[in-house]
Amino acid sequence: MPDFRAYCPTGPTEKNAPRELRLDAAESHHLVVVNRARVGDPVAVFDGRGREWAGTLADAGKRAAVVAVREEHRRAAPLPCAVTLAQALPKGSVMDDIVRHATELGVARIVPLETARTQVHLEADRSGKKLEKWRAAALEACKQCGNPWLPDIAPVQPLAAFLAALTPASLPAAAGAATVGDNENSHGGGELRLVASLHPGARHLREVVAEARALAGGHSPARAVWLVGPEGDFTPEEIAAALAAGFQPVTLGPLVLRCDTAATSALATLNHEVL
Repeated sequence: MPDFRAYCPTGPTEKNAPRELRLDAAESHHLVVVNRARVGDPVAVFDGRGREWAGTLADAGKRAAVVAVREEHRRAAPLPCAVTLAQALPKGSVMDDIVRHATELGVARIVPLETARTQVHLEADRSGKKLEKWRAAALEACKQCGNPWLPDIAPVQPLAAFLAALTPASLPAAAGAATVGDNENSHGGGELRLVASLHPGARHLREVVAEARALAGGHSPARAVWLVGPEGDFTPEEIAAALAAGFQPVTLGPLVLRCDTAATSALATLNHEVL
């Protein structure tokens, strides 16, 4: 992997001869001033949707750097399962770390949630600024780890609104769980919904994934949603609403984890089971 990575949401135009990528001011500054790239250095440029260009720095302009494209690649998503992390907002800057870790672990989407026990409630202007900060954190994580897929980060929303917006899951419910939709998984795909839980009866993820595969004819789920609570966990009413929406309670172990530890553990464990 080249020492330098840069982000450019639009690829080179076909009219360019030779093909070039012109970076915006922020990316140019980061590449040339912060990372000290020089003309002739190899640079990998990605668009956040799986396209990646290998090239060399042709113009080290601090506000308008240019990369001469040598070759183009289409990179597959890092995981065979498109994972959404629905995370209750923690205090302080912890969400920044969660976004970075989730990006490094290949999630497709991050949804910040307000819940009954969330201690952070953002007004519209602060929410927008936080969203920009989280997207910047995700971009930096993509550069650091080599992930060419930038996760979508949704605006902050109430848990109830998030659950209400979910479409019926296409994986059949586990025995004893609420039925959330018909089984559309005969040819693979489907969605697995998981909620991190400390409550009695929460099952191990390996068991839940194995059951989902068995119900889907041996196929792994095409999508998964991890629901992770705030400090103090979800209320009983919120857990009941999640179960009614098709989420299955999964244990992350016998100890009470911090929000960021819980999110990272949940995602890493799921990656291990689906890869």
